[in-house]
Amino acid sequence: MNDATRFTLSIAALLFGVWSAPVDAHGGEDHSHDIAPPEVAREFDPRAPEVARARRMPDGSLFVPKAAQRAIGVRHLIAEVRDMPLSVQLNGRVIANPASGGRVQALQPGRIAPGPGGLPLPGQRVARGQVLALLHPATSSIERGNQQDRLAELEAELAIAERRHARYLQLEGVVPQKDVDAARDERDALRKRRAAVAASLGTAEALRAPVSGVIGATHVMAGQVVDAREILFEIVDPARLAVEALAYDAALAATIRSASATLPGAETLPLTFLGGARVLREQALPLLFRIDVPDAPVAVGEPLTVIAQTRTTQRGVALPAAALVKNGTGAGAVWIRDGAERFILRAVEAQALDAATVVVSAGLAAGERVVTAGASLLSQIR
Repeated sequence: MNDATRFTLSIAALLFGVWSAPVDAHGGEDHSHDIAPPEVAREFDPRAPEVARARRMPDGSLFVPKAAQRAIGVRHLIAEVRDMPLSVQLNGRVIANPASGGRVQALQPGRIAPGPGGLPLPGQRVARGQVLALLHPATSSIERGNQQDRLAELEAELAIAERRHARYLQLEGVVPQKDVDAARDERDALRKRRAAVAASLGTAEALRAPVSGVIGATHVMAGQVVDAREILFEIVDPARLAVEALAYDAALAATIRSASATLPGAETLPLTFLGGARVLREQALPLLFRIDVPDAPVAVGEPLTVIAQTRTTQRGVALPAAALVKNGTGAGAVWIRDGAERFILRAVEAQALDAATVVVSAGLAAGERVVTAGASLLSQIR
């Protein structure tokens, strides 16, 4: 092999080495930093089965990778122990505010007839004094006959009294004035008596709205026969509703500072305490709260859970109500973040502070990281 051949082979080898490097490096990228000890690569490889998904460990704790935490929206806060108001839960229901609600009842038995505008429908707004319906008194044939007989007697007596009064007027100056006045008074009294008896025979009684508001319920139909004291219409003011709750501690009314109620969908309904009764009802003391939200999405008679804060304080950690879950025994518990990807379920003693917050009085220490969002999803990991 001559010198020219050796030079050509050297150049070819050099060119082959230069152009083969990009093929091995996948486009010229430097992958030298990917080389790691086998144990490190296994620990952080997202494709490894042992770290690719969240799972429950043998000791009951959870291993949740960062990707899974972001997917379920895990959030936490640092526990802070401080003085909190002591709260109590009361069973209550929505009622019409006694100062703005009203009822229309029948004063006597009778038959219902529509008013000038027809029978009102639920949800219809009415004004105070508006005629809602007409009540035709119900009388038996004997009672009606007696009334007609009495009316005939009064008409006869009235005719005699009118003639006597007219004759006295013609003899004015001859007949003493006192006799003229007496005849006039007798005539007027008989007219009023006749009008009252005649009205009882066929005149309908107008049933009027006692307050302005919205028809909350109707219990009548055209032609319906009702009894005395029967409730016919209920009128409420949606902007002025109230909540009545029952307390079994008579001293509770003097210690209530604020209150709220929970609505479906975890909404909070602020309440203002108005006062408590002093007469027990079913061995409980009724407490009255005003709903501070105009046109709140509640209906009269709807049951609510009222959470009343008292002036008594206790030390604890305030957490969102969503942070509280149930453990295997059904007791209250919270998830504690113990490291970047490890979570521990801790049993705690908690009670409601308001409609959206709970106070943990035992089971937590200051500085611990408590899961406040995604706690219910963590409990579903198996």
